[in-house]
Amino acid sequence: MSFDLNTDKKKKVHFIGIGGVSMSGLAAVLLTKGYKVSGSDAKESEVLNKLRKSGAEIYIGHNKNNIKNVDLIVYTAAIPASNPEIIEAKEKNIELMDRAEFLGYIMKGHKYNVAVAGTHGKTTTTSMLSHITLNADLDPTILVGGDVDAIHGNFKIGESEYFVTEACEYKASFLKFFPYIGIILNIDADHLDYYKDINHIEDTFKKFSDLIPADGYLIGCAEDNRVMEVLNYAKCNTISYGINKGDVTARNIKFNNKGCATFRAFKDDTYLFDVELNTTGTHNILNALASICTSLILNIPHEYIVEGLLDCKGAHKRFEHKGEFNGATIIDDYAHHPVEIAATLSTAKLIPHKKIYCVFQPHTYTRTKTLFEEFTHCFENSDELILMDIYAAREKDTGLVSSDQLGEAIRSTGLNCINLHTHKEVAEYLASKVEKDDLILTVGAGDVVNVGELLLDR
Repeated sequence: MSFDLNTDKKKKVHFIGIGGVSMSGLAAVLLTKGYKVSGSDAKESEVLNKLRKSGAEIYIGHNKNNIKNVDLIVYTAAIPASNPEIIEAKEKNIELMDRAEFLGYIMKGHKYNVAVAGTHGKTTTTSMLSHITLNADLDPTILVGGDVDAIHGNFKIGESEYFVTEACEYKASFLKFFPYIGIILNIDADHLDYYKDINHIEDTFKKFSDLIPADGYLIGCAEDNRVMEVLNYAKCNTISYGINKGDVTARNIKFNNKGCATFRAFKDDTYLFDVELNTTGTHNILNALASICTSLILNIPHEYIVEGLLDCKGAHKRFEHKGEFNGATIIDDYAHHPVEIAATLSTAKLIPHKKIYCVFQPHTYTRTKTLFEEFTHCFENSDELILMDIYAAREKDTGLVSSDQLGEAIRSTGLNCINLHTHKEVAEYLASKVEKDDLILTVGAGDVVNVGELLLDR
């Protein structure tokens, strides 16, 4: 970068896609440090209002005229080269930096950087670590991929050497980070619009481990063979965790009627403490164990770890209870990968219920196509599946795959599945069907949550 973030406060930084979860956090970091900040986004949001109140200039829509007296432009991986603001920056020779590189630049100023990586569970694990480090008064800077009540949003600016962030593997962007502690929760096939195959993904996680200094730590799930391959390859200190195997384990697991676990945490064969979770499902025991490993490395007293995990109700959109309709419970979940969907439905099975109605909105054409076979077998724990049209996100519909094709394949397995197209259609269908003690799950990373909102507004 052509200027120093800590000293050159007169510079102006422009963010393309400033309303995004990570981008808004980075913009907030600069505003807190006294920088001039501008940014553009496709549509209005509460996040943009928050940034405006902090002094950011916000533009709705992308336009070359938004680039005024700018010294640096930060953009996300989803912004195409054809974006008019990118073109304008190149014409004016304004420095361009992608989001991950800029985040890495900010991380450089901290000693204890914790980077939470993996195909699933990053947001919840970062949320758990947020609660633990806040309880321990470490005053961390936190960037998380969802809204966390403890920090009133998706970021917190701290004054200490502690920095906790998600590390997304999309387009290998986490290779621009500077972790002291790296966490790999799991390695599954995803983002196959960028990666060649699962081996390419695993190799990229190995490169991630290379970023950790020799005196740093890599934490990984012992129950994931690919994660263990990376741990065995790593040149730094390593700690593994798991329910049945690993350096840190959970024993005496019990679930309450909300699907939340209690367990006893052990390091090797030494009992550490009892844990009670306010997050649901078996997968969150693993996320909690990753958080415990991190906390032990940072020498956080046990009582703060226990309190932090109990306080953490997860981030919004992670098995989030939205309300009741005709005595049925509505839960919204961000799951958009087959492994995540299976985990969400397994969690739902832990809760007393009559029927589970799952409303799923596939996220992106490439993911639906590349994981098509896996999508046909991840809904077994639902009594009825309602498939919505594919949410395009950053993509265009080129006829690659359709939700109707996925529905046909799922029906051929014998699962009760129908295709509906609009939020209104789905809400009306559910209103005519659901009964007291049923569960309605709205699942996906798009706007499927609106189905639940329509039911609650009736």
